[in-house]
Amino acid sequence: MTRPVQRIVGIVVLLVLGMLSLPVSASLLDDQGTENWIVPVQLLAMALLGAAVTVALPGLAREGASTGRRAMTGAWWGLLAALVGVVVFWLLLNGFEGA
Repeated sequence: MTRPVQRIVGIVVLLVLGMLSLPVSASLLDDQGTENWIVPVQLLAMALLGAAVTVALPGLAREGASTGRRAMTGAWWGLLAALVGVVVFWLLLNGFEGA
């Protein structure tokens, strides 16, 4: 797979995972005493998933990057995807008031 294709596939996968990560975390941790763990667990899961995706698809990191560097870059990609997922989820719940 070429670098641009790896980048597109990786970004799409991470965006989908980012949009699903908050509702999945909330469904698993929505109990008395664990509701404060929803966002930290979501962010940790997305950092780990981002690292895994970027190690598997090296096109998401700089060319020639070591495995550790790819994993760190992927963790940041995962956190960015989690942020996008939270924004999309918030917009779906609240709508576009006044738009």
